[in-house]
Amino acid sequence: MDFNDTPEEAAYRTRARDWLESNVAEHKAQGHADDMAAARAWQARKAAAGYAQITWPKEWGGGGGTPIQSVIFGQEEAKHPVQYGYFTIGLGMCVPTVMAFADQATKERFVGPALRGEEIWSQLFSEPAGGSDVAAIRTRAVRDGDDWVVNGQKVWTSGAHYSDYGILLVRTNPDVPKHKGLTMFWLDLRSPGVEIRPIHQMSGGSNFNEVYFTDVRIPDAQRLGEVDAGWKVALVTLMNERLAVGGGGGAGPKEILKLAREIDAAEGTLLQEPAFRQKLADWWVQSEGLRNTRMRTITALSRGQTPGPESSIGKIIAANQLQDIGNSAVEAEDQFGIIADPALAPLKGLFQSAVMNAPGLRIAGGTDEILKNIIAERVLGLPGEIRTDKDAAFKDLKA
Repeated sequence: MDFNDTPEEAAYRTRARDWLESNVAEHKAQGHADDMAAARAWQARKAAAGYAQITWPKEWGGGGGTPIQSVIFGQEEAKHPVQYGYFTIGLGMCVPTVMAFADQATKERFVGPALRGEEIWSQLFSEPAGGSDVAAIRTRAVRDGDDWVVNGQKVWTSGAHYSDYGILLVRTNPDVPKHKGLTMFWLDLRSPGVEIRPIHQMSGGSNFNEVYFTDVRIPDAQRLGEVDAGWKVALVTLMNERLAVGGGGGAGPKEILKLAREIDAAEGTLLQEPAFRQKLADWWVQSEGLRNTRMRTITALSRGQTPGPESSIGKIIAANQLQDIGNSAVEAEDQFGIIADPALAPLKGLFQSAVMNAPGLRIAGGTDEILKNIIAERVLGLPGEIRTDKDAAFKDLKA
């Protein structure tokens, strides 16, 4: 494990830092109507400079760079107050799937506009009856001539209400085991029969959606991969998803340490209480372990290697720690903990935001239970979980 940049990486970091400092200033000076307009403008600026998707081939508008260069640029970009989250799912999960499985004409139509922030994509996987098991989906697609007719419901679809297109996993054959009867398509989210209902969250926002399909017709030409072989396509998307949501951020040990110095307790400040100091020490050790684990991943990328399933460790630790710190901080604030207004709450409501958003982070990209299974089986080499539904036809499984 190496904590230092190589000479080549240091030179790239300097170029990225210089570009960001000059371009963020110009971007801010332009002024934008709202967050979405600002995000689109910033994405277009990065695309023009080859920084939008650094690892993508130049023929598709990418930077033709390495994974470690992408990590370095991301580290430097995170230091600036720029908005780019609207494109994370599309560019990190959906469009790479399109690039891997669509025909040439489809790729030429969609990759460039997505890269420049002109069009946004969503991933339509989760369903009410599926839980954490993506292969248990029940949204059906039935062949009708050159089209497929889709009926069913998706849920927890991030950003669907502002997205233009999506990749959709549906069941096309219920007579075979659940992993063998799925097919993937891309679709226009403004197609007749598609209804998107934003879900009102306790944070006051609406980032997730329910999406209903009523006799939605999708041409077979919009299929990604072979009929009934959608699970293989979905795995490509899911691998990218867990890398995309595995990062940390938000309320951490440093932030709650700052809060603890300002909150009165029975004897001095909260920081002087032994029980809190023990929890703080535990969070600090967790964070150092997580930092070292991430450095192992970065070192592997720097050496041209591909990180393995150990990346799942980062999401479990980061999401649970965020929820624990948020709950502890809000409890420590006593009656003032219910105030989430950024203008009134300590650290602009950082801990209240953690309380409301961390539970979703523990589900996104695979629940704790799913990721623990991955670590147990693929990292530690333990025996696989017993699966009684592995060989049964999907139609014979209980709902």
